[in-house]
This record gives sequence, structure tokens and C-alpha cells, in this order.
Amino acid sequence: METPGSQSSLHRANLERVLRAVRMAGSLTQAEIARSTGLSAATVSNIVRELSEAGTVVVTPTSSGGRRARSVSLSADAGIVVGVDFGHSHLRVAIGNLAHRVLAEESEPLDTDASAEQGFGRTEQLVARLLEQTGFAPEKVIGVGLGVPGPIDVETGALGSTSILPGWSGISPAKELSSRLGMAVRVDNDANLGALGELVWGAGRGLSDLAYIKVASGVGAGLVIAGQIYRGPGGTAGEIGHITLDEAGPVCRCGNRGCLETFVGARHILGLLQQSHGQELSIPRVVELAQRGDLGCRRVLADAGRQIGSGVATMCNLLNPRRVILGGDLAEAGDLVLDPIRESVARYAIPSAARQLSVVPGTLGGRAEVLGALALVMSEMSDSNALPMG
Repeated sequence: METPGSQSSLHRANLERVLRAVRMAGSLTQAEIARSTGLSAATVSNIVRELSEAGTVVVTPTSSGGRRARSVSLSADAGIVVGVDFGHSHLRVAIGNLAHRVLAEESEPLDTDASAEQGFGRTEQLVARLLEQTGFAPEKVIGVGLGVPGPIDVETGALGSTSILPGWSGISPAKELSSRLGMAVRVDNDANLGALGELVWGAGRGLSDLAYIKVASGVGAGLVIAGQIYRGPGGTAGEIGHITLDEAGPVCRCGNRGCLETFVGARHILGLLQQSHGQELSIPRVVELAQRGDLGCRRVLADAGRQIGSGVATMCNLLNPRRVILGGDLAEAGDLVLDPIRESVARYAIPSAARQLSVVPGTLGGRAEVLGALALVMSEMSDSNALPMG
């Protein structure tokens, strides 16, 4: 039995610290492990040797800063993870290993009126197909990450009210999918998973404080504080879409008036342009027309950017993040939306907070949430089972 504070318990803690650092980064040199864990180079070298001999990690020659180095990543035999992302009109599934390599990925359209039963049935089929394609048995799956476009009650695991997936409210997505797949499932909302995806794979790499703003049918934010997703005690942190901009404004689905979402959500933006551009208009089409010089579309996107920037400024005054990453369809507009966001932040945020902030587009596009689902499993899995025996 290990005694807290004993040499053996300290060694075990250091092993877990190194494993977690490698797992979250995908691969690190030994010098990078030492910097990220605070352990000495000698301690890291000994731990890496022990993990390598046990077959837990793989060490390969590489270079860093022009010098020879050794890259450490988890063994391919350590298992695989599955990511599932339900969107407004799509289902995307990915399979990856613990070295952050995506082994297979597939997306297919999903009827916006599809029931939860239909959605989970399609997921079950797609997961089975990708596992067969990659040659992995279901037993090799360590866990499944699941993203849904709505708030998750942290106590019950049930999906809260959502207009994006009508009929799903009150369902426990993790429990339902777990019973179908026979695998452990962790669930979170799409904005949090977008933040995790960009943190691990995209525009947030190397940062410990950021916000991911997803603007699509609704508006949400995933908050990363001290390197961890912040959900709040009820799981509703990051609902930036319900910041009040105008108390006399349009009625929001939440019951209040003038929420940010009522001014920048897809329904509002399309409603301003459909009379002149046709009822079949979509946000990607608005972005395309704006980039081609359409003055009406450019004006609507700029107005939306200024409104988003007002919400971002409020968030900056409260949380002072280092970076805000814009995701969703509007991010494809680039500086047509980002510049107005930056202007509003400069105007309304505390100057010191505004100076420290960068506002950038996400680099993962529509894959951010499914990659975040993979990262969710990796961030919450235990390292105990991967430790060498002895």
C-alpha cells in the first residue's frame, strides 16, 4: 500500500503527470515535458525510459531548435477514442489514437427534424463502419466523446431546452449512446468541444486562457481557464448569446428581449437579406456573396461583427482571456466579421484587457467540435490503467 507523501506515491504522481502532458499534446520532446510538468530533466528522462520499457510510450528521434531531440508519444497499443458531433443538420464521427492522429472521419447530413432515436441509430452504424474501416475491435475503444448543440445539466446529464434539436430536450445523450455502443460516453455542448478542439489542435495551442465563440443557429461560448474548460456549477457557463444588448429588442427563445443571439443568429441575419436575395439563402452563401463584394451582405456581416464584439468586450472585462477564437459559419468571412469585432472590443473593453486580447478565426472549421470530442475523452480519462506495474 502506498502512503501519501511516500517515495512510491510521489513517483506514481510524476508518472501520471508525464503521461497526461504527453496525452494532451499528442507528442512532446523530453525538454517540453520538463517545462510543462515542472519536473527536472533527469526525472523526466528516467520516467520516459520506464514508460518506454513498459511499452506505454514510443520515443523517436527528432529535432528541436536545430538540435537533436527525442519525441515522446503514447503507444498505438494504448487504445483509441471516438468523437461524435451532432449539429443542426449534420452528424460527424471521428476515430483517433492517443498520439492525436485521426485515423478515420466521416460526416453525413442529418435531417433537422430527426428524432433522438434516429440520430443515435445513425451514430451506432457510423461508429461500427469506421471501426471496421480502421481494423479496430470495439474493445480497443477507451471512450467516446459526444457533442450536442445545447446545454447539458451537470447533475442529471440531460440535454436542456434546445431549438436546434427539437424533441431532444430531457434526453440523457451519454446514457443513451453508451447503452447502444456498450462504451463509456462523455458528453458536452458543442461550444465547449469547439474550444477543446482549438485548444488541442488549432488556434489555441499553447494557451491556457481563451474563449471559443460559435455563431451558427445560436450563439455560444466555450471558456478555457487555466487550461481547463470552465462549465460553471450548472453547466451553463459561456452562454454569451444571452447577454442583453437591447431591453426593447426582439424576444429571444430564452424569454428575454434583445439578447445577442437575436441580432447575430442565423435566423436574424438571413431574415434581413432574404427579401432581396431569395428564401433559399444560407449563411455560407451570405459569406460567399460578401467576399465577392455584395454590399448588402457585407453590411449585415459588419453589423453582426460589431454586436458580437460588444458581447466579447463584456466577457473580456469579466474574464480577461488571452485569445478569442471565432467558429461557426461566420468565421469563414474572415476580417469582414473579425475587424468589426475588434473595433467593438477596442471601444467597450477595459484597455488593458483589450491590449492583451487577440481575435482570430478558428483553424479547424467544421471539424472543431468532433476533434474536441476526441480531446474530451483524452482530457478526462484516467492514466492509472496505463501505468507500468510494479
